[in-house]
Amino acid sequence: MTAVLFDFSGTLFRIESTESWLRAVLPASGAGLSERELTEAARALEVAGAQPGGANPVALPAELAGVWAVRDESAASHRAAYTGLSRRVPLPDPVLHDALYERHMDPAAWTPYPDTAEVLRTLRAHGVGVGVVSNIGWDLRPVFRAHGLDAYVDAYVLSYEHGVQKPDPRLFTVALEALGAEPGETVMVGDSRPADGGAATLGCRVHFVDHLPVGERPDALLPVLDLVGVVRRPATPTQA
Repeated sequence: MTAVLFDFSGTLFRIESTESWLRAVLPASGAGLSERELTEAARALEVAGAQPGGANPVALPAELAGVWAVRDESAASHRAAYTGLSRRVPLPDPVLHDALYERHMDPAAWTPYPDTAEVLRTLRAHGVGVGVVSNIGWDLRPVFRAHGLDAYVDAYVLSYEHGVQKPDPRLFTVALEALGAEPGETVMVGDSRPADGGAATLGCRVHFVDHLPVGERPDALLPVLDLVGVVRRPATPTQA
């Protein structure tokens, strides 16, 4: 294998909890919520599917079905879909809905999985090309830079920049061309079988991980190194 393609959300990084997301925007707005109200509002936002990178809507409103289906094909559709879901939840100040959308693009809202850095670093050390292929409506590159991981990524292929979203094979083809890789020599790693599984139609090998909280998934990416055929660097001995 000469290249690995990674999904972003739920694969390399995880978005903060819905409660943390809501709590982060309250001070700037001046809006106040009791702890009970905050917990209830966060739960309602989660059920609504209002947090990008979080849970999907439990019930998708008919009026948002159209924009939801193409939400990752443009920045405008992405914002419209998620703020539309957010506005179904009553909040103490209407400006909070846009503030929540802005917050989810903040690098501080994202945490890499415990083995993300090790896997990306090891692939780079062995000359394996790395691409990030994401269904997304905004530029995630600052997230990688803020967490010191941008140096290990050779290409970013983001759906909103190409007007097409996974599982459409065209998005994976763009990534393969950017890396100069052949499908049969490439592994696609993601958490969504419907979306990331699209790479298999081109002949890529696909490896799935579970979209779990960071603390519950310490090493799901490490098997990728075995699939590619590289050896992990031994851990540095702890100094006494």
